[in-house]
Amino acid sequence: MNILVIGSGGREHTIVWKLAQSKSVKRIYCAPGNAGIAELAECLPVKTDDLEGLLEVARAKKIDCTLVGPELPLSLGIVDLFEQHHYPIFGPQRRAAELESSKVFAKQVMGECDVPTAHFQVCEDYFKALSYIKSQSFPLVIKADGLAAGKGVIIVENQKEAEDALSQIMKEKRFGEAGRSVVVEEFLSGEEVSLLAISDGQHIQSLISSQDHKKIGDGDRGLNTGGMGAYSPVPFFSEEQQGFVLNRVFRPIINYMEKEDRVFKGVLYAGLILTSEGPKVLEFNARFGDPETQAMLPALKTDLMEIAEATIGGHLNKIKLSWHEQSTVCVVLSSQGYPGTYRQGEVITGLDNLKDRDDVMVFHASTEKAEKNIISAGGRVLGVTAWSDSLQGAIDKAYQAAQTIKFANKYYRKDIGQKGLSFTGI
Repeated sequence: MNILVIGSGGREHTIVWKLAQSKSVKRIYCAPGNAGIAELAECLPVKTDDLEGLLEVARAKKIDCTLVGPELPLSLGIVDLFEQHHYPIFGPQRRAAELESSKVFAKQVMGECDVPTAHFQVCEDYFKALSYIKSQSFPLVIKADGLAAGKGVIIVENQKEAEDALSQIMKEKRFGEAGRSVVVEEFLSGEEVSLLAISDGQHIQSLISSQDHKKIGDGDRGLNTGGMGAYSPVPFFSEEQQGFVLNRVFRPIINYMEKEDRVFKGVLYAGLILTSEGPKVLEFNARFGDPETQAMLPALKTDLMEIAEATIGGHLNKIKLSWHEQSTVCVVLSSQGYPGTYRQGEVITGLDNLKDRDDVMVFHASTEKAEKNIISAGGRVLGVTAWSDSLQGAIDKAYQAAQTIKFANKYYRKDIGQKGLSFTGI
């Protein structure tokens, strides 16, 4: 089979790496890809929002199946377009992907399905939002409605912070049209866990749990990022809790979406918080997470291509997901200054020292090839993933490997996975 993967980050490198292990996959293309992906696939200079260009790739390369990594092409309708031209594609159609592209829609669906989530208010007007906030107690969470690259969620501790956040989102348009309306919701306390499920529109299978580390600094301090690391599975997330989320979150949502003619096929990601009242949903994504994918997929035994085909074909119930009994840790190496201003074009060394390891894989997030060198090309540069029989072993291996890699202004958190070691219960 000829496969196309859409995207250019660490998540897409992981997907390509896993697909390359499938016996049914003959050749992999990636648009646009990165320097690491180029070692496994042919990278094509087509942007993820160039839907017609991506369709032309499918035609020219005789693509048998496409897998979509990032949220933007899904929100633009890449799946609808490919299906109209009879090209099999893994991911939800645009109307189904609104579970991610519109937080307002997602909260409304959660309400219809009685899914456990924070109390909320939708505000389409700046002054109405201000008025509502004055009637609430702090802290509060303010979310831009649309896609904001994981940065459109602001926790506010007082009235001034709330006014500043609303001004940034709704008046200054910091997130563009994503901030036309906002969701204001109660602040929930507890540990966050990511749980993903795959659905073919009717059947659902949940994956193993993981925990992302969104803040830039150790101890969850500083600004939000796209994710500074993850580990999997989460020791304090029980089978009972996973079953609860499957039956009280995923099944009602998938059933509702089918009933509303928004059939959801692909990956549904639930960002959860484990409260004293049980798991509650913070947000939905309509695709694999990043960097959660880098921590989960190395543990997957089942052929990813078979899973994709079963999802597209509507027979996911015939696939049994199996996993290696191991812990996996991904440590993100970023450019100093991210998520603010940072330098690019730094030469990366030390990657060759890790190529022959069977317990470590370096997934490229933002890299380019410059003559004979690989250089940094973004904020999050690499995801160093390691696996072991124990969480401590995986942490040790990941950090040893991270220290092997060198580039100017390299930065990474030093505490990825520590919550899994130290947590004693909710």
